[in-house]
Amino acid sequence: MNDALKKQAEVARLASDLRTAKIELLSAQCAADRLRLQYSMADIISFGERQALTGAIASAAGICPMAS
Repeated sequence: MNDALKKQAEVARLASDLRTAKIELLSAQCAADRLRLQYSMADIISFGERQALTGAIASAAGICPMAS
């Protein structure tokens, strides 16, 4: 495969992966909004899995600079 076709395939794969990430982040945002509407902040803090939430926040923050 020549370089131009290889580059085109990589760009198409990247675009697809970015669309998928966007959908997953929107889904996470909806889940967070649903939690905030259904439960008090005190309950979320008391019963939430801090490590999982911290990891999700760190992942989203890592993508944020790329979107600006």
